[in-house]
Amino acid sequence: MLFCNESGFKIVTDWCRGRPMGEVYLKRAVKAPEDADETVRTTVTSMLDELERGGEDACRDAARRLDGWQGDIVVPDDWLRDAEKALPETVKDDLRFAHARVRDFAMHQRDSQQEFEAELTPGLRVGQRLVPVTTAGCYVPGGRYAHAASAIMSVCTAKVAGVENVIATSPAKGEARTHPAILYAMQISGVDRILALGGVQGVAALAYGHFTGHAADVIVGPGNAFVAEAKRMLFGRVGIDVIAGPTESMVAADATADPAIVAADLAGQAEHGPDSPVWLVTTSRALGEAVLALMPDVIAALPPLARASAEAAWRDFGEIVLTESREEMCAVCDRYAPEHLQIQAGDLDWWLANLRNYGSLFLGEETTVAFGDKCSGPNHILPTRGAGRYSGGLNVGKFVKVLTWQRMTRDATRAVAQVAARISRLEGMEGHAVTGDVRLAKYFPGERFELQPGGSE
Repeated sequence: MLFCNESGFKIVTDWCRGRPMGEVYLKRAVKAPEDADETVRTTVTSMLDELERGGEDACRDAARRLDGWQGDIVVPDDWLRDAEKALPETVKDDLRFAHARVRDFAMHQRDSQQEFEAELTPGLRVGQRLVPVTTAGCYVPGGRYAHAASAIMSVCTAKVAGVENVIATSPAKGEARTHPAILYAMQISGVDRILALGGVQGVAALAYGHFTGHAADVIVGPGNAFVAEAKRMLFGRVGIDVIAGPTESMVAADATADPAIVAADLAGQAEHGPDSPVWLVTTSRALGEAVLALMPDVIAALPPLARASAEAAWRDFGEIVLTESREEMCAVCDRYAPEHLQIQAGDLDWWLANLRNYGSLFLGEETTVAFGDKCSGPNHILPTRGAGRYSGGLNVGKFVKVLTWQRMTRDATRAVAQVAARISRLEGMEGHAVTGDVRLAKYFPGERFELQPGGSE
C-alpha cells in the first residue's frame, strides 16, 4: 500500500518482509528478488539424476558440453606447480596475506568451541564432543570473476576445523585450465584434492564422490542460480552452508557519514550482478539525497562489465530509506537481515550491541564489505534473502558435529527410569516405558515404583 506524506515522498506499508512499516523511501526497488525459476529447477533436477546414474562419464560429458572442457578432471600436481610459477610474486603475497587472516580468525572460532563433561545429578554424567566431518566439498566459482578469495574462505576454514578430506572444485573452460590464482589459493589453504568442474556437475561430483571416492558430508561455497539450486536439492543427503541468493548489502548511516564513500560502497557491491540488491537506510535526508545524486556518476566510472551490472542492480533493486531515529534504522536493518551490513554512524558500540540480524557486520567508515570479501578475516560466505534472521555464515562450526553422550550408574537410573517411563506412558509410547521398567526390575528387585503418569495404577 502506498500513500504520500506532507513532503510528497512515498511511504510504504510493506507486508512482504513480515510486518507493516512506515518509512520514507527516497528510492524504492522496482523489482523483488526472485527464487530460482522453474526452468532452473527442472534443469538441475534432470542433471543431478543423470550425473548420479551416469557417474564420472556423465560429469565429463557435462564439462564438455557446458564448458568446452575435455582435459583432466582431477587436477594433477603439475597444474599447481605451473600456477605458482605463472602468478606474480605480489599476487602470491596478497593471497598469503588473505589466507593468514582467514586462518587466524577460523582458529579463534575453533578455540572458542569446547568439549565438556558434567555431572547433572549424582551418577548421571553427560557431555559433548566436537567431531569434524570426514569429507568437505568446496565449490569455488570461476566464471565471470576468478574467486580466489572464496577458495581461501572455504578450504582454509574446513582444514582449520580438522576435516580429513577437503575436496574443492572449480571450472576449467575451453582450452583454459582452472584459474591459477584459484589453484594457488586452494593449495596454500591445504586442499587435499581439486576437480576441474563447475556448475551442477561440480556440485554433483562432490556430493556423489565422483573422481575421489569420497562423497562429501557437507558442501560449501557460493555459485550461480544452478549451483545454489543443486545445493538446495541435495540438502539432507549432504549438509550445506547456506542456500545463497544474489549478493546483497546495506549501509546504515547518519549525518556524519561521507556520501561519496557511501555511494562507492553501494556501487561496489552492486557490481556483483544485475540482481544484487543494495540498500541505504539513514536518519539524514541530506545524506540520502546526496547519495542518490552521486550514484549515477559513481556507477558510470566503473569498467563496462561492472558498470552494466551495477546500473541494473541500482535501478531495479536499490533503495534509500529515511527514518527518524537510529532505533528505527536498527529495526529496518533487522527486518531486512542483509548479507552484509555496514554501519557509518556514531556510537558504533551501540550498533554492535543492538543489531541482531545480518550475515556479517562492518563497523565504521574504516572498514567495508570489500575488505571482508577479500582478506580481513571473517568469512564472506554468508546468508542472503533474510536468512540472517536464523543463520550465520560459513564458520568452523559448519564442519564440526556437536555430539552428545551420557553415562550413568545404576543408582542414577532409579530416578531417571521412573520419570522416563511415566512420560513415555503419558505420550502413549509403551515400548519406551518398558525399557525403563525392565531396568528398575533388574537393578532394584523387590522395590515398588510409581510408573504410571499422574500416580494412577
